Amino acid sequence: MARATRNANIDTRTRRLKLPQGKRYWQTIGKGLALGYRRGKHGGTWYARFSLPDNKYRIEAVGIADDHRDADGVEVLNYFQAQDHVRTKAGREAIQKAKYTVGDAMADYLEWFKAHRKSYHDTERTINAHILPAFKKTAVSDLSTRAIKKWQQALVTKKGIPEDDTEGQRRAKATANRILTVLKAGLNHAYQEGSAPTDEAWRRVKPFRGVDVPKVRYLSEAECKRLINACEPAFRQLVRAALLTGCRYGELIKLRAQDYNPDAGTLLIAESKAGSFRHIPLTDEGRTFFEQATAGKLGDEPIFTRADGDPWGKSHQSRPMKAACEAAKITPPATFHHLRHTYGSLLALRGVPLQVIAKVLGHSDTRMTERHYAHLAPDYVADAVRANLPAFGLEPSPVVGIEQGRG
Repeated sequence: MARATRNANIDTRTRRLKLPQGKRYWQTIGKGLALGYRRGKHGGTWYARFSLPDNKYRIEAVGIADDHRDADGVEVLNYFQAQDHVRTKAGREAIQKAKYTVGDAMADYLEWFKAHRKSYHDTERTINAHILPAFKKTAVSDLSTRAIKKWQQALVTKKGIPEDDTEGQRRAKATANRILTVLKAGLNHAYQEGSAPTDEAWRRVKPFRGVDVPKVRYLSEAECKRLINACEPAFRQLVRAALLTGCRYGELIKLRAQDYNPDAGTLLIAESKAGSFRHIPLTDEGRTFFEQATAGKLGDEPIFTRADGDPWGKSHQSRPMKAACEAAKITPPATFHHLRHTYGSLLALRGVPLQVIAKVLGHSDTRMTERHYAHLAPDYVADAVRANLPAFGLEPSPVVGIEQGRG
């Protein structure tokens, strides 16, 4: 047991009763640990002060001083009993912190997040899929910068994207940055609550630079028509549907005939990537297309199948998309996901509010929509510049460039 320290102001009842009311007196009793006393109107109170990182500290009451009642060692404490209580409490907290794991930190963060933030389910999925498998049982106090950086890099390399696929690498690193942000947020919450001794390990880990601003590629109307004409018939149906709805490939191949509502002119996406449902309003062309695509089909039959009648599976879209782009002379080849970007981009170019685009694309809020499409929306700044900057006599060139995908 640590040796008791003395303090001429507070170590006896007689001395304490001579002190003014309201002022705290402190005595250091260990590293980062102090016992405090404050005299009140009806007697004094003992306090513990625990040092925290960054020159901060936490103060809490530990018992009643034996100013007017004899000490019982439980509620009423003399000076030396109060020291023992503070040291015991500090030792117990040190043990608890040593056992406090990343899994505990993420559980506490999710409990707080659910009460204070939106997109709870997205954050929960990120934690369950990417953070807990790597760090669930790791004590927060044992986390190292090296381990976090290694995990951060693995988020990119495990996707198996070739080094020369710069856009694929950018997307993977941008995703890793978002996951790292969730990890840091959870650990920072633990640190702020006093459950983590320091934030140094994760504070030193920096996100990948220059990867979070996507260059959104979209096709022109002319390119869309060329692409549709270049597709083989069964795949052409999927391409048309993507351009008319903005749906992901995975959403389209799960569609059933009952998901099209001819009375409302809408398409139901029962479960999107975010785990929620949405109704997509269709244009006249979209209604005609889905009327034809669902004609004669039972409610639970898939709307889209391959040429042999089998269902479309994961990644079945890659080869026919590449072949269609080659035939349509779209260079570099577009991916199926670019059709979703084309849908959003063409709406933004025509002045559709970003809130509307976010809703039909199934984004949980407008942040993602703004990152991808805000620069395409009509802008009074751009309009003012174009309307007022004078011309400088540049002669038009007779050379016309080949039309490529927009970005």
